[in-house]
Amino acid sequence: MAIEESENGREDMLIDGQKHGNVAVPDEFNVNYLKLYYAKLFPYADMFKWMSYGNDGKHPACDKYYIGRREFSFTLENDIYVRYQSFNNVVQFENSIKEKCPFKIDIGPVYSVDPAKKNAYAQSGDNVFTPVERELIFDIDISDYDDVRYCCSGADVCLECWPLMTIAIKVIDTALRDDFDFKHILWVYSGRRGVHCWVCDGKARRLTNEQRAAIADYFRVYKGNENSSKKVSLTGPVLHPFLVRSYSEVLEHFFETRLLLSQNIFSTEDRYEKILEMIPDTSATSDLRGKWQTKRGSKEDINVVRWEQLKNTLQSGKYKATGLRRCVEEIVFSFTYPRLDMEVSRHMNHLLKAPFCVHPKTGRVCVPIDPDHCDEFDPTAVPTLSQLFEELNMGGTRAYDDNEWDRTSLGESISFFRSSFSATSSKILQGGDGELLQCKTAAIKKFPELVVLSIRIMFSHA
Repeated sequence: MAIEESENGREDMLIDGQKHGNVAVPDEFNVNYLKLYYAKLFPYADMFKWMSYGNDGKHPACDKYYIGRREFSFTLENDIYVRYQSFNNVVQFENSIKEKCPFKIDIGPVYSVDPAKKNAYAQSGDNVFTPVERELIFDIDISDYDDVRYCCSGADVCLECWPLMTIAIKVIDTALRDDFDFKHILWVYSGRRGVHCWVCDGKARRLTNEQRAAIADYFRVYKGNENSSKKVSLTGPVLHPFLVRSYSEVLEHFFETRLLLSQNIFSTEDRYEKILEMIPDTSATSDLRGKWQTKRGSKEDINVVRWEQLKNTLQSGKYKATGLRRCVEEIVFSFTYPRLDMEVSRHMNHLLKAPFCVHPKTGRVCVPIDPDHCDEFDPTAVPTLSQLFEELNMGGTRAYDDNEWDRTSLGESISFFRSSFSATSSKILQGGDGELLQCKTAAIKKFPELVVLSIRIMFSHA
């Protein structure tokens, strides 16, 4: 797509007036860089095609008014918040973004009527303005893991704690595909400290709030708060198949080979005392505490030694407290299992940051993540605004380039997005219209209400 001349300068405008060469460009977020990003690099056509889901007006079955009922929200400079915007075509979408230069773009649901005209419908007295379609979404923020990571806190993230997000992607993505039979799942880096998930299948977009809440609750294992010593409780004689799979295929190995060492979970008294508080047997905790307070030389890492001692103690059969053997699994789940923002997933009208936004605190682009290669994703290597324009400047001006992102580090991300979602948006629509939400046996056993929900959907299509 050839991008029109920027309102704030010529299309060949370069950073700081430099046209080529090794130019040192500051890394911080800058509104002028953002204007140039929207002028030269933002993938308007691919984004719009994805959100249209084949409703492009080119075939009789499509709904040509579909995209015009989607809500977009812009956060402008100085935290000016503009909601309920809508666009009928990609030209309107592009022109509005270039004109307003939003610091953040949020995407909402598709409403029954044009959201830009919501006030007019409200004055009519009829309750016609309601969300009718929205991707099933998940929001995972690493700051919610602050009680189990010691390298960073709050919005900070590094390569020692980021793998917690990788594990979340693996666990959630596998369950969405295997237990719920969803196929079109988009994972996106939030630009700073977390990941977002968009489930785009037609059957996912048409879920009611009740159905969304049931699916969100399927993933809900982390139930504690900052005042709870035991934040995970795995009840029942045996673990649910979904939890068994997550533990055996992902969580246990990650905890023992990565997190245990990277976070030094047992290295100090205050850290191992937090773990001892999760054990419901004072005799067992007393014995372990005695071993750990006695300094003994060992060539092995202290975290590995103490973890093996804990497992051997709890699984020895010496102590009779109820649930003691399950406690090992609960500790692993407490440290590694995904922590979802449940309200984001439960309600259809929740807004979520759009892919390819730029985070104003880091200057990093919110790029898609390939779940099949999420182990390779490095948040510190995600392109920033200044990096992108330095790459453009190094290449000079090329008037014949339709897609300037192809000569930047953003090109690979846009190509992945295009091949996975933009190019297949009509297939996502066609594949979802006649499908029913039929949860597999593993999902139904854990939440019987999903059976009722699937039956309701089945009869709603009859």
